[in-house]
Amino acid sequence: FFIMPFPSSSSSSQLIRVVRVVVVVVACLSKLVAAGRDVSDVSVHPTPSDARLIFQTSFGRIELAFYPDLAPVTCEHILKLGAMGAYTSNHFFRVDKGFVAQVADVVGGRTVQLDSFQINEAKKNVPGEFSRVPHRRGSLSMGRYDDPDSGTSSFSILLGNAPHLDGTYTLFGTTVSGDDVLAKMEQVETTRQGIFVMPAHRINIDASYVATSQGGALVIPNMFPKTSETNGDGSGGTCPSELAELRQRVNGQREELQRVKSALASLHRDQQTLRQRMLP
Repeated sequence: FFIMPFPSSSSSSQLIRVVRVVVVVVACLSKLVAAGRDVSDVSVHPTPSDARLIFQTSFGRIELAFYPDLAPVTCEHILKLGAMGAYTSNHFFRVDKGFVAQVADVVGGRTVQLDSFQINEAKKNVPGEFSRVPHRRGSLSMGRYDDPDSGTSSFSILLGNAPHLDGTYTLFGTTVSGDDVLAKMEQVETTRQGIFVMPAHRINIDASYVATSQGGALVIPNMFPKTSETNGDGSGGTCPSELAELRQRVNGQREELQRVKSALASLHRDQQTLRQRMLP
């Protein structure tokens, strides 16, 4: 709020101005309280998880990291869509230099048709998960309509600082590589349609995939880990202590079987010796 200096007038006139300002402030605060929005007080320097979403675009590779401590529902939703391949053949429909490069909603943004499995996830809404972490270049910010809980699959990569988005749009991650790709995007020819600055030519996401960062290298999660064992009915797995006990039992049975084999071999030799002695 901007409060102009009071002119030289009576104290009653000044009091009226103060009251008006207070009323405006109280009204705005009341709206925030009524909306029930909890602005999370998380560190302004959150640590990303090991999960990564990679975009192979028309201009190069962009690697995205996530802040699940900051926006757990949003991170899970976007990563699930990435794992489904939902962002492949999608595009950046908006490139506003110094502001945002925005990924289109996958429903309607792809050149390849989604299947029903992908559509069901893509149409889900995520809640607003607001924080005090500032929107800076490279930040990932969830797209939405006026309703704070209307986000689906569209999100923006910030191309500059945007403090007016802080606490009102969900910041859920950051780029860890690909700033040079974003810089190339900012140089493309654009057209304006209403409030949107859009590239004159489609910037495609040719491929996308989910990986895990381990020691600075990317690895694909093992879909069939050797240590993962399930019951025959698929109802669940066994814990490490049970597996260790089972291995001990198997080893014990293997040793017992070896002893039985040795005893049978000895008995067979004794029988052979007895037969030889009984021959005339």
